[in-house]
Amino acid sequence: MTLGALALGAVAVGIGATVVMDLWNLFLKRAFGLASLDYCLLGRWVLHIPAGSVRHPNIRAAAGKRHECIAGWITHYSIGIMLAVGLVVLTSGEWMARPTLGVALPYGIATVVFPFFLLQPSLGLGVASSRAPNPTQARLKSLATHTVFGIGLYLWGMAVSRLLA
Repeated sequence: MTLGALALGAVAVGIGATVVMDLWNLFLKRAFGLASLDYCLLGRWVLHIPAGSVRHPNIRAAAGKRHECIAGWITHYSIGIMLAVGLVVLTSGEWMARPTLGVALPYGIATVVFPFFLLQPSLGLGVASSRAPNPTQARLKSLATHTVFGIGLYLWGMAVSRLLA
């Protein structure tokens, strides 16, 4: 597989896995009333970074930013793409040629370290949502969501590898 095909494939896998994760979160919201991260708040956080504000006591209380919703959704999908590229790089492209759930699932689960130790503390929720109204529920939801992301990596890896073969 050429480097260009690997790169394009990784981008497609990242977008696809993020869509799978978003569908999971939509299901949780509609079936159980469990809200997901508001990507407008993710955008607000990202748009505050250039001014030097990385950590907020409460991102909801931070000043709103123009186009924060667009920035949030772009950031959300960019992260999914970067994580898929990371998987392809870590496996030297071999996974892209022969995707396995045994690689994608643990990788997807491991990506929960980013919200637990970077995003949630930066938004004012504490490490692993320790300051959330229901920390255990928030942690389990994050873990489940990143597990679904891993499954999405596998499903989209399978689809893309067949297209690139």
